[in-house]
Amino acid sequence: MLMTIDVGNTNISLGVYQGEKLGARWRVSTDHHRMPDEYGLQIDGLLKHGGLSPADISAVCMASVVPSLTGVVIQACQEYLNQDPLVVDAGVKTGVRILYEPPRAVGADRIVDAVAVQHFYGGPACIVDFGTGTTFNAISKEGDYLGGAIAPGIGIAAEALFQRAAKLPPVDLDTPPSVIGQNTPHAMQSGLIFGYVGLVEGMVSRFRDELGPDMKVVATGGLVEIIARETKVIDFVAPWLTLDGLRIIWEMNQ
Repeated sequence: MLMTIDVGNTNISLGVYQGEKLGARWRVSTDHHRMPDEYGLQIDGLLKHGGLSPADISAVCMASVVPSLTGVVIQACQEYLNQDPLVVDAGVKTGVRILYEPPRAVGADRIVDAVAVQHFYGGPACIVDFGTGTTFNAISKEGDYLGGAIAPGIGIAAEALFQRAAKLPPVDLDTPPSVIGQNTPHAMQSGLIFGYVGLVEGMVSRFRDELGPDMKVVATGGLVEIIARETKVIDFVAPWLTLDGLRIIWEMNQ
């Protein structure tokens, strides 16, 4: 079985593939202070919870946008899974031409998502990733990574409101009863949820102006469901898109 790992700034996503089928998958909080043994024990526990064992894992493919944790997770895989991960970086075949300056500045997860979108949906496409940041990524008809846009994530915005405004409480990221909030928590939820819906709809419209009317919109990330249910501009919701892309890249490099 193949284990795929996407190390992000807020969450780490993991999944186990039997062939092309994604079986057990998890999303856990990123802890920048954990040691390799701690991550190894966490992976071991997740596998056991999914009815698996480290011996079931025959390969690992990972992407990371947290340089300080890349080596930590690699060591955890070596010591607890007895596997040297294939890390998506320069020199790894992806089939994606990066038209961005400099190419190395593009996060590995964004390239992995582009691989998955080209494989499953084809271009042109706009990939919206709801993570620590909300990123919009443009894929050409030929599958080239053209560039994109980066905005603060909805979680960052919610945290900033609470931390910087003395009278505003922390709120759950959930849809309020109406756009016009009749109390402070609902007013904050309205601004966050519907404000980000407006951001997505506006950016998608501008991307379509440049990529053409046939552009598909594929949304992913840990917070995708919150926004996707409030707008019609998203064509495909793929919360585990990055894991699928890692599987495809692993197969390309065998």
